[in-house]
Amino acid sequence: MKIAIIGAGNLGLAIAKGILHSNGATTMYLTKRNTNSIQEFEKYGNVTVTNNNQEAVKNSDILIFAVQPGQFISILEELKDLLTEKHVIISTITGFRISKIEEIIGSDKFIIRSMPNTAISVGKSMTCICSNELGKKRVDLARAIFNRMGHTLEIPEGQMQAATVICASGVAFWMRLIRATTQGAIQLGFDAKEAQELAMHTCNGAANLLIESGSHPEEEIDKVTTPKGCTIEGLNEMEHQGLSSSLIRGIVTSFEKISEIRKG
Repeated sequence: MKIAIIGAGNLGLAIAKGILHSNGATTMYLTKRNTNSIQEFEKYGNVTVTNNNQEAVKNSDILIFAVQPGQFISILEELKDLLTEKHVIISTITGFRISKIEEIIGSDKFIIRSMPNTAISVGKSMTCICSNELGKKRVDLARAIFNRMGHTLEIPEGQMQAATVICASGVAFWMRLIRATTQGAIQLGFDAKEAQELAMHTCNGAANLLIESGSHPEEEIDKVTTPKGCTIEGLNEMEHQGLSSSLIRGIVTSFEKISEIRKG
């Protein structure tokens, strides 16, 4: 695959690393206004670093846009006359709807929106994907790219805002739960480093139990709760203090905020 990443900032570089480390590109162009900080990527041999977006588009088939929202319109205007029937346009720009992209470059292009989260930098992103009508023919291609850096799910565009809360903001929610578990472990006598290690790997193990088994969380909970045992006592106290309701209320509040921002 001939891939160009337009906007090689933090997200763009994380995507580039995921693709390169899995040998997912025959050639890759990385573009940035100031290329000094990304010159090292040319050591891969098949990577060209440039500040010329037009050069990147002319020599690539898959165009992944990871620029700032305020720059996206002008960049699309700059490149629209260079786009051909071979190009697949993948936008990672939060809140930028497909209809707005079509207004600039036309609906006769393969257009895909993807929403990775920050775990893409370690190859564990939960990336949601949607497309325009023509782009449906290239969704499997986009999923193959992002599956190299985690897991993907195709959803309707109308759910992208909700997915932003669950997947992008969700990283912060889980970080807070891990931090709280770490603090609890410290109170029980572990030093801070040990406490965080216990919390991180237990969280990782719990998630992988569900991923590998396909179980419902309650099935796995039942396996570690015994009558009158310490686990059920702890779970019940957490629920009395509002653990589940607080998480749900936080998620809904975040969604209400992102909806308010979009209306504005």
